[in-house]
Amino acid sequence: MHAEKQIVIGLMSGTSVDAVDAALIETDGEHHIRPIAFVDRPYTDAERALIRAAADIAFSMPTPAADAGIAEAERILTHAHAEAVAALPGQEQATLIGFHGQTVAHRPPSSFKSMMNGGGPHRSPFTWQIGDAALLARLTGRPVVHDFRSADVAAGGEGAPLAPGFHRALAHSLDGPVGILNLGGVGNLTWLAGDRWGAFDTGPANSLIDDWVALHGKGRYDAGGALARRGRVHEDVVASMADIGYFGERGPRSLDRADFSIAAARGLSPEDGAATLTAFTAETIRLALAGLPVRLARLLVTGGGRHNPLLMAMIAARTGLPTHPVETEGWQGDALEAQAFAWLAMRHLKGLPLGWPETTGVPHPLPGGRLASP
Repeated sequence: MHAEKQIVIGLMSGTSVDAVDAALIETDGEHHIRPIAFVDRPYTDAERALIRAAADIAFSMPTPAADAGIAEAERILTHAHAEAVAALPGQEQATLIGFHGQTVAHRPPSSFKSMMNGGGPHRSPFTWQIGDAALLARLTGRPVVHDFRSADVAAGGEGAPLAPGFHRALAHSLDGPVGILNLGGVGNLTWLAGDRWGAFDTGPANSLIDDWVALHGKGRYDAGGALARRGRVHEDVVASMADIGYFGERGPRSLDRADFSIAAARGLSPEDGAATLTAFTAETIRLALAGLPVRLARLLVTGGGRHNPLLMAMIAARTGLPTHPVETEGWQGDALEAQAFAWLAMRHLKGLPLGWPETTGVPHPLPGGRLASP
């Protein structure tokens, strides 16, 4: 019998590949969520390059397979996560770790390579997160819950997004139909309207902007939207990028970071390209909201994109909704996804669902994850 509440570490390495996020919370895996501490452990340029190269290799594979480059990325990634745990204040109190790992390929039932990438449909569904949970358990001396997504995909679900259950637990006392929008590398939306709810990936969030900025030697991301602010939005490019089947589909649906590319913006100036890709992200949010069965009253935004005031303003303008960072509700936007995987780890111990028909498209609420012991 597991304790009703435990102190749990959640670890997240997102599709932006910028850092390992580590959060410490006390939770029962249901409505009790008490944040305790948070830290991020940035990746070095070499680590980031290794992980991105592993994702490039994995995305080209029809099914997961052994590869020396991916194995080395997994080893480096796991040690970086152990370092994040060691740096987390109060981590010695934790009895359990939730370890998402790093997604290197995500091909759920709805997945496709977009027309912008010129590819065809994937052969069979799978989702692939690298990270050696047994090694992490030995390095940290704690049991590690991992492999959160594969059972969902095996049951016919999307395997993503998985944070919506945590969003619903956090937001259970909020008024009005509300959307919780995560702007990481890929965007995802959780919408809540009384007893009705749902979730899905909206499209690229920061990933294309980051790729564009890096291509033009302007850093790893457009800090504060400064580059885009000096450019002009090419609405014809935005319209062409948005004119594909994915955006007309109802959720649940999910994406791989590599399903979209910056190809349509090539030929634009660095400033105009940044502005246009930022506007495209905002347009994907408008399209996502247009397909909902309810009209939301506001958007609460988490993830790195909330630090970009131009992107936030564009989303508000295109959707017509008040758009605010989750900090307005007292939540910790930088920590939220790591906290979610601590919460999900506790749910695994209790045999509670991680995915629902409304969020990942599984036929019924479905537990998931596996446990590695030290």
